[in-house]
Amino acid sequence: MTITNLIKTRRTIKMFKPDPIGESDLMNWLEAASYAPNHRMTEPWELLFLGPDTRAKLNHKTDFGSAPVVFAIISKPAATSFERDENIMASSCFAQNFLLAAHEAGVGSYWASLGALPHNRNILAVPEDYDVIGIFGVGYPVEVPNAKPRTPIMSKITYLS
Repeated sequence: MTITNLIKTRRTIKMFKPDPIGESDLMNWLEAASYAPNHRMTEPWELLFLGPDTRAKLNHKTDFGSAPVVFAIISKPAATSFERDENIMASSCFAQNFLLAAHEAGVGSYWASLGALPHNRNILAVPEDYDVIGIFGVGYPVEVPNAKPRTPIMSKITYLS
C-alpha cells in the first residue's frame, strides 16, 4: 500500500475486538513513529501506558472502545513558548506516524483529547509543564467506517506574493 493510500484509508475506530496486540508489533510501530520530524532532535514525546485502574478512573464513555491497548502521548516541557510549540508539533507528528504504522498492519486507533482536561491530567499524573497530546486506544477494529467528506483543498490555499 502506498503512503498516500494509507493516509486516505486510515480511520478513527470507535470499537475494538478483544484480540491482543503483540508487544513486538506495538514496539515496532512506536519505533517507526520515533522517526517523526523533531526540531534539533529533541524527541519530546513520552508514553504512558494505561492499565485497567487508570482507564476506570478516566471514565471514558466507551472505555476507549474496549481497546486492548491504551496509552497517552505527552510532550516534554521547553524553555520558551516557541520551543513548546515545536515539541507539541513534533509529538503530534510522532502520533500520526504511529497511527499510520499501525494502520498498515490492519490495526485501528482512536485519538481522544480528554487527557488534557485538568482532572484527567491529575489521574495520569502528568507534570504541570508537560502537554498531553492525546490518549490512544489501539486494537483490531470491529468495523471500519467510511471516509467522511473533506473540504476541497483548493479552498484552503492562499497564494502570497
